[in-house]
Amino acid sequence: MDHSLSFFTSDRPTRLPLLRFTVNKQQLFPTIIPGDDDAEFSLQVQQDVRSEPTGSSLNRHPENAGRAESSDNILRTSDSGSDTKEGKVPSQKFLSEKQRNNAAAGLTTDETLIRPRNRRPANTSTLLSFINNANSETTCRPKSHIVFLKTHKTASSTILNILYRYGERRNLTFALPLDKHSQLFYPFFFASHFVEGFSSRRVKEFNIMCNHMRFKKYEVAKVMPGDSFYFSVLRNPVAMMESIFTYYKSIQAFHKTNSLDDFLKTSWRNYNSSVTNNHYAHNILAFDFGFDNNVAADAADFEDRVSRVIAAIERDFHLILISEYFDESMILLKHALCWSLEDVVSFKLNSRSERTRRQLSSDTVEEIKKWNALDWRIYQHFNNTFWYKVNSLVGDEQMTREVSQLRELQDELANTCLKDGRAVEPSQIKDAALKPFQYGAAVIQGYNLNPHIDQQTRARCERLITPELQYTERLYTQQFPELAAKQRRATRKIPSRHQRSNRSEIMGLALAKEAFQKLFVRRKFFNLKNQEVSKGSPPAADNRRRI
Repeated sequence: MDHSLSFFTSDRPTRLPLLRFTVNKQQLFPTIIPGDDDAEFSLQVQQDVRSEPTGSSLNRHPENAGRAESSDNILRTSDSGSDTKEGKVPSQKFLSEKQRNNAAAGLTTDETLIRPRNRRPANTSTLLSFINNANSETTCRPKSHIVFLKTHKTASSTILNILYRYGERRNLTFALPLDKHSQLFYPFFFASHFVEGFSSRRVKEFNIMCNHMRFKKYEVAKVMPGDSFYFSVLRNPVAMMESIFTYYKSIQAFHKTNSLDDFLKTSWRNYNSSVTNNHYAHNILAFDFGFDNNVAADAADFEDRVSRVIAAIERDFHLILISEYFDESMILLKHALCWSLEDVVSFKLNSRSERTRRQLSSDTVEEIKKWNALDWRIYQHFNNTFWYKVNSLVGDEQMTREVSQLRELQDELANTCLKDGRAVEPSQIKDAALKPFQYGAAVIQGYNLNPHIDQQTRARCERLITPELQYTERLYTQQFPELAAKQRRATRKIPSRHQRSNRSEIMGLALAKEAFQKLFVRRKFFNLKNQEVSKGSPPAADNRRRI
């Protein structure tokens, strides 16, 4: 069997919106210039930011301190992107599989594809000149200093796999969680000493940071080089809420309600923000980006808060991807990082079985938008600006060609790597080492490898389908073999328990593990913070990005 991979191009006319853009010279990508009707909002892109002295011996990248501190404490005002006007949107034939799934779940095209607004004309040549200056050479250099904020239920596990494979092939160093944890001690605000090898200085330089964390730019910048590329991904909060309700059904906010509709009807009674893990139930995107997620749509200062949050995200991140346009997002990421098409190819990971998805009524859709109003406005804005970035960096025709090439490559890989060329239910997965963790009431699908491929091809294909937990553990073992061996010896001393098959019990164990991690953080780092304060460093900032 010939397993060679080939590319195909397409000259089909695109239906992507033809949009105008301008350039934020502090970033690689453009941002919107407010129109006359938005005079009260502006992005002060040229404003100098204050630098906060750290006084900490752990600040490995002090040149980043000024920029990083500003993202946590100096929130500038921006157009919220809430008003929409009629404009062009991609036609149905360009919809991704996720968009079609959303339609099946009761989300209309208009709810998934937010129409962009008309804007002032801008000088196209300015962006091209800026990109050329940023690269310093005619040939684009692949970027290897990368920070990915992994958000929840947004196809972020698939992107994590892309970053893992890219870094592993090139022997790059990952900023992995301390003591072999799977997350950077989420839902705590990220702190530099959560990274294995940072405080001990086992690692001289970190290339990629991509595990779950609650974002805090000032602390991330201590770990990562100053030229790091920051990006994240968003998903329509309506579809995301349906997924979260299924996945995190056992959290206190959800477990007394029989359906998502029941929760939304009694949300303020059932939701207690002080209860562990309840943050999953309310504005989870805002929470992951480090903001206060307990903001009501009818708050007097809601519009101002929305504007400040969007401005801060635009300042801190070079690129925000959109899950509903996953293939287009991968092409945009490819160009931004100067990678190849093979670098961004993937199979869907941590994806639910269709039988656990629920169709939502139009009333439920509107209630979710109100309940998660802050997330909805964030998504609206960056869904709009996504197309500005597509046109400025790639262009309509080239995007259409490369999306077609990417899909052809993915089909070739599926036919080569996968038995039956598709995902399967967890009960059908033959190799237990490749079975994804089953969490909550969701049924997470996985893959079986084609038994007829050679060893070299098998190794490549296996990386494409390795779930997040297993891949993280493997990279930790490769990067810190002595620490991994020590932890394995310690694990053998713990008496084994009978495996629990009941899904609710598994969920309980997972939540117990999160509670243990929180206790671990408090005990391990309490003395460290006191030592830093005594040495003259500022006290730990309030664990909430003020908006």
